[in-house]
Amino acid sequence: MVEPYLFFGGRCEEALEFYKGAIGAKVLYLIRYKESPEKLPVGMLAPEYEDKVMHSTISVGGSQFMMSDGCGEKLNFAGFSLSLAVPDKAVAEKVFAALAVGGAVKMPLTKTFWSPCFGMLTDKFGMGWMISVEA
Repeated sequence: MVEPYLFFGGRCEEALEFYKGAIGAKVLYLIRYKESPEKLPVGMLAPEYEDKVMHSTISVGGSQFMMSDGCGEKLNFAGFSLSLAVPDKAVAEKVFAALAVGGAVKMPLTKTFWSPCFGMLTDKFGMGWMISVEA
């Protein structure tokens, strides 16, 4: 099994809340750096990161992925997109519009040869999304 692990450069909690509202994500697990059962190596983490998300797991539909604030790295979601399959055009329009808030539409929702409704966008965190209605 392959599950994406996304690092949000200090904005993980904001991303969790955004995805809960935009695509109905459910937080299955969350631990902050200050809650770590083992002390982190000295210098690994900036002091202001103690309240940041060390690890979280969320579910969307039947899929899960993991998210974290990382250790101060910059956001860099290049070279891939998350693909979200939805049951119908109304749901596609709803999640597409929600994910597009503060982001950029790359391809508006439209009919394609593989889907009755497909579109691509980048959300406000720079995460690429492909939304499609299952054919």
